[in-house]
Amino acid sequence: MPRSTERENAGRDAATGPRPERPRRLALEPNGPLLVEGPVEVALDDGTVVASDRFTVAVCLCRRSRTYPWCDTSHRGRTRRKDRRDRTEESEPGDRTPPRAAP
Repeated sequence: MPRSTERENAGRDAATGPRPERPRRLALEPNGPLLVEGPVEVALDDGTVVASDRFTVAVCLCRRSRTYPWCDTSHRGRTRRKDRRDRTEESEPGDRTPPRAAP
Protein backbone atom coordinates (compact mmCIF):
# COMPACT_ATOMS: atom_id res chain seq x y z
CA MET A 1 0.00 0.00 0.00
CA PRO A 2 1.50 3.39 -0.92
CA ARG A 3 2.53 5.71 1.82
CA SER A 4 0.34 8.72 1.22
CA THR A 5 -0.21 12.16 2.62
CA GLU A 6 -3.33 14.25 2.24
CA ARG A 7 -3.33 18.05 2.08
CA GLU A 8 -5.57 20.81 0.93
CA ASN A 9 -5.16 21.88 -2.68
CA ALA A 10 -3.94 25.42 -1.99
CA GLY A 11 -4.67 26.88 -5.42
CA ARG A 12 -2.19 24.55 -7.07
CA ASP A 13 -3.27 22.69 -10.17
CA ALA A 14 -2.14 19.06 -9.87
CA ALA A 15 -1.50 18.96 -13.62
CA THR A 16 1.13 21.68 -13.40
CA GLY A 17 4.37 21.71 -11.53
CA PRO A 18 7.91 20.64 -12.25
CA ARG A 19 8.16 18.59 -15.42
CA PRO A 20 9.78 15.19 -15.03
CA GLU A 21 13.04 14.52 -16.85
CA ARG A 22 11.24 11.96 -19.00
CA PRO A 23 7.57 11.22 -19.66
CA ARG A 24 5.70 9.40 -16.89
CA ARG A 25 5.01 5.75 -17.80
CA LEU A 26 1.51 4.29 -17.29
CA ALA A 27 0.48 0.66 -17.64
CA LEU A 28 -3.11 -0.47 -18.03
CA GLU A 29 -3.74 -3.84 -16.39
CA PRO A 30 -6.63 -5.85 -17.87
CA ASN A 31 -9.45 -5.78 -15.29
CA GLY A 32 -7.08 -4.22 -12.80
CA PRO A 33 -5.50 -0.96 -11.68
CA LEU A 34 -3.57 1.68 -13.56
CA LEU A 35 0.13 1.29 -12.78
CA VAL A 36 2.03 4.58 -12.72
CA GLU A 37 5.75 5.14 -12.26
CA GLY A 38 6.04 7.21 -9.09
CA PRO A 39 6.27 9.43 -7.26
CA VAL A 40 2.78 10.71 -8.07
CA GLU A 41 0.16 13.14 -6.84
CA VAL A 42 -3.54 12.46 -7.49
CA ALA A 43 -6.08 15.29 -7.40
CA LEU A 44 -9.38 14.00 -5.98
CA ASP A 45 -12.90 15.22 -6.80
CA ASP A 46 -13.13 17.21 -3.56
CA GLY A 47 -9.97 19.19 -4.36
CA THR A 48 -7.59 17.38 -2.04
CA VAL A 49 -4.33 15.99 -3.33
CA VAL A 50 -2.91 12.67 -2.19
CA ALA A 51 0.69 11.75 -2.87
CA SER A 52 2.75 8.61 -3.01
CA ASP A 53 6.53 8.43 -3.19
CA ARG A 54 6.66 4.76 -4.21
CA PHE A 55 8.49 3.83 -7.41
CA THR A 56 5.32 2.23 -8.85
CA VAL A 57 1.81 3.13 -7.75
CA ALA A 58 -1.40 1.17 -8.45
CA VAL A 59 -4.29 3.60 -8.97
CA CYS A 60 -7.76 2.09 -8.51
CA LEU A 61 -10.04 2.23 -11.56
CA CYS A 62 -13.01 0.23 -10.23
CA ARG A 63 -13.59 2.53 -7.20
CA ARG A 64 -14.13 -0.48 -4.91
CA SER A 65 -10.90 0.08 -3.01
CA ARG A 66 -11.11 0.95 0.68
CA THR A 67 -7.89 2.91 0.20
CA TYR A 68 -9.08 4.86 -2.87
CA PRO A 69 -7.42 6.24 -4.98
CA TRP A 70 -4.86 3.49 -4.32
CA CYS A 71 -5.70 -0.06 -5.39
CA ASP A 72 -6.17 -2.66 -2.64
CA THR A 73 -7.03 -5.49 -5.11
CA SER A 74 -10.78 -5.23 -4.43
CA HIS A 75 -11.30 -5.59 -8.20
CA ARG A 76 -10.35 -9.28 -7.92
CA GLY A 77 -13.71 -10.07 -6.32
CA ARG A 78 -15.55 -8.54 -9.24
CA THR A 79 -17.06 -10.88 -11.80
CA ARG A 80 -15.94 -10.21 -15.32
CA ARG A 81 -18.68 -9.69 -17.87
CA LYS A 82 -18.05 -10.93 -21.37
CA ASP A 83 -18.14 -8.50 -24.23
CA ARG A 84 -21.44 -8.65 -26.09
CA ARG A 85 -19.64 -9.49 -29.35
CA ASP A 86 -17.98 -12.52 -27.72
CA ARG A 87 -21.34 -13.95 -26.64
CA THR A 88 -22.99 -13.55 -30.05
CA GLU A 89 -20.07 -15.18 -31.86
CA GLU A 90 -20.15 -18.23 -29.58
CA SER A 91 -23.84 -19.08 -29.81
CA GLU A 92 -26.48 -18.84 -32.46
CA PRO A 93 -29.81 -17.05 -31.87
CA GLY A 94 -32.16 -19.35 -29.99
CA ASP A 95 -29.29 -21.60 -28.89
CA ARG A 96 -29.49 -22.01 -25.12
CA THR A 97 -26.26 -23.90 -24.63
CA PRO A 98 -23.75 -22.13 -22.38
CA PRO A 99 -20.82 -20.40 -24.09
CA ARG A 100 -17.64 -22.43 -24.52
CA ALA A 101 -14.84 -21.94 -22.03
CA ALA A 102 -11.74 -20.24 -23.36
CA PRO A 103 -8.82 -22.62 -24.03
